[in-house]
Formats: sequence, structure tokens, C-alpha cells
Amino acid sequence: MPMTESSVHPALWPAPHASGAVDATVTVPGSKSVTNRALVLAALASEPGWLRRPLRSRDTLLMAEALRAMGVGIEETVSSSSTAAGAPDGSGEAWRIIPAGLLGPAAVDVGNAGTVMRFLPPVATLADGAVRFDGDPRSYERPLTGVIEALRALGARIDDDGRGALPLTVHGGGALDGGPVAIDASSSSQFVSALLLSGARFNQGVEVRHTGATLPSMPHIRMTVDMLRAVGAQVDEPETGGEPNVWRVSPSALLGRDLTVEPDLSNAQPFLAAALVTGGRVTIPDWPEHTTQPGDALREIFTAMGGSCELTESGLTFTGTGRVHGIDVDLGEVGELTPGIAAVAALADSPSTLSGVAHLRLHETDRLAALTKEINELGGDVTETADGLHIRPRPLHGGVFHTYDDHRMATAGAIIGLAVKGVEIENVGTTAKTLPDFPDMWTGMLGA
Repeated sequence: MPMTESSVHPALWPAPHASGAVDATVTVPGSKSVTNRALVLAALASEPGWLRRPLRSRDTLLMAEALRAMGVGIEETVSSSSTAAGAPDGSGEAWRIIPAGLLGPAAVDVGNAGTVMRFLPPVATLADGAVRFDGDPRSYERPLTGVIEALRALGARIDDDGRGALPLTVHGGGALDGGPVAIDASSSSQFVSALLLSGARFNQGVEVRHTGATLPSMPHIRMTVDMLRAVGAQVDEPETGGEPNVWRVSPSALLGRDLTVEPDLSNAQPFLAAALVTGGRVTIPDWPEHTTQPGDALREIFTAMGGSCELTESGLTFTGTGRVHGIDVDLGEVGELTPGIAAVAALADSPSTLSGVAHLRLHETDRLAALTKEINELGGDVTETADGLHIRPRPLHGGVFHTYDDHRMATAGAIIGLAVKGVEIENVGTTAKTLPDFPDMWTGMLGA
């Protein structure tokens, strides 16, 4: 576990306590997962493209800066009505991505962003020169061996001093042979997505064969495949009759596109949870009818925990009943939702078992250990299992909720604070990783 001393982040945020049922419309910023995949694909395209309503957060700005460091042009336009030549109509922010020959030497700061540390080493193999990757201390502990070994098998030269982790240097040769490769992606589906995203630019394309027993977060791989096809790549996958656990991307040019980024449905979680916990109502505008985002599973999960939802052309409206029920659920495909579900479960009227998420021990922090410790220190009764958590609701009390620089820990603490007076969130600013302005959005939802 990381350090837990509040002196590391002395600023404490008093989590607002709900005095009654919430009734709010909350506009959620764009999806981090879509934004960072779109940036990579646009950077590798054969022509310029537009990215509309992208998420502007620490993780996405790190991705954009990394691509700029390798020579890609990314121009940002913010206006009420975009007037730049060729810009998409409508309000908000638009990014123009202008592909260029990728060049080193370059230095990339990955922060603690899994998408940056895993998606960009394959891109860097296509650069002409060395690209150095470094990041936050926690990034050194996160799994990267699968990507490093796969790229070496495909012909890349990478110096990591035998660590199988950051920091490392990719010595790009301007091209990569590519071809078939076997990896164990049990610890992160991002290993598969990383190779697929750049695969069309490899001389032989890429064939990725997953050899592990499990593969978490499959919706994120489906998102990668759908986005590749949208820019003209030919992808064979298990979902459409291909060989199980094998994905193939044929070599081809990628098209520049105008893409509007969906709202980040996983970041809608705390606001939907607020409706559930307070017996209120929250509407999230522009919720897509069809999506590969894992957050869409919240409709079913939170309904099972005591709410109801209605999806219309204007968005999703979720209504709580005033009672919260426990749940027995396998979250293997949607593990990022675990902290918020655990927070709600700690406030339920019956026990919950969350399973299929052993890989969360390798995320921004060890999320299973962190949730257990922080909820229990507020009076809860949470035990770790081999692949998840067992949560027995008990009356909770106030106290400091540590975040371990993990944005989803911070929002989990805020959910508990709605129902429990005196909860203080340590380093709530870590939510800027994917959800800028979360404290203001949260108090705004409560009418403060």
C-alpha cells in the first residue's frame, strides 16, 4: 500500500453532506478512454482530423503533450461556435490533429496514466529516433512487461534495464516489422489495445494472441476495435467470429475523421450514485443509446441496487427510491466502476460481494486494499477476497478518507460523505486526472 499519512497531502476537503434528495442535471465531460484512443489514431492517420468535445484532463493533456513531443500537431480551439476553417459546427472545444513524421529524441511524461504509458511505446517504435518514457513514482509499479516484451518480439529495441517497467527508452527506427505476437494481458486489457492501435502502421500489421487465463475490461478492447474500424482499419476479432483470444489488424493507412467524444459514463457514476443514496433524481445529458463504454453497465447495476432509470433522446435520468440494496456482482469487465459501487454498498441495507477484480490491485493504487482500509476506518466492515471485496454494511462515522492519488478513490469518498457527516477527502484534487472541476460539479449538484 502507498503511504497513508495525511501530511503527504495536507489539504482536506469536507465532503458535502446531503440534507435531502438531490434533483439535478449534471453535464459530464468527454470520455478519457475515447479521447486518448482518438488522439493516438489521429496522430497515426494519413491526413488531419478533428476531435470534438474531447476531455481536457491530466491524462488527456499528457497524451497530447507526448504526441506533440514526437512531432504531431495538435491545435486547440475553444469557442461558443467554432469558426476555424473546416472545424465541426457546434459549441465547445475542438482539437485539430495534424499527423507528421514521428521524430526523436523526445521525452514523454506519462504521469500515472495507463493509457499513455501503454499506448505510446508502440507509437514510439514508428518514430525516427529515441523516445524516453518516465512518470510518477506509482507508474514504476504498474504492469508494462506485456507491452515491452511484445514490442521486442515484433522487432523493436527497448531499453528498460531489465525492469519490465518505467522508466524506459524506445529506440524508434521509423518503422516496425510487426506480425504475430503472444502476450498475457491478464493484468490489463490495455496491453491488447496498445498493440492494436498502432498495428495498422506496422509493416505486416499485427496479430495479438492473448495467452492468459482471464482478460479483464473487455469493453475497452471492443472500444479499441470499433474506433480502429471507424478510421478505416481492417480488424478481425473473436466477437465477430474470429479465433478466440486473437485479434488481427491488417496493415493500411488510417483516415482522418471528425469525431465527437461521448460523455465519460464512468465519471457519471458518482452523480448517479448520489441519486441512489439520497433517493433523488439525476439526469446525465447526451447518454448514448449504444456504446462500448464500461460505464453503461451502471444502468443495470444501480437499478439492481435500488433505483430506476429512463434513457431518452436527451439523456439518462436515474431515480433513487430511498433504499439501497446490496449486490452480488462480477465486475471483471467493468472493474473501474468498483470504487463507486463499493461506496454505495457500504451504505446499503444488505451485504454485497464484488468479484472478478483482482487486477485492481495494479491500478492507480491497490484499489482493493485502499477501499478496505478507508471504509473500515469510517466504521465499515469490508474484507478482501482473492478477486474482490465482501462488504457488510454498518453504521459509518466521519473521518479522513485517503485517496492515494487515485481519482476514483476520491469520488468514492464523496459518495459516502453524502450520507455520513464529517467525511473529509484527502487530496480531492486528484480527480483532475479524468474529471476536472469535480468539487464544483459536486457542490453544484447539491445546489450549493
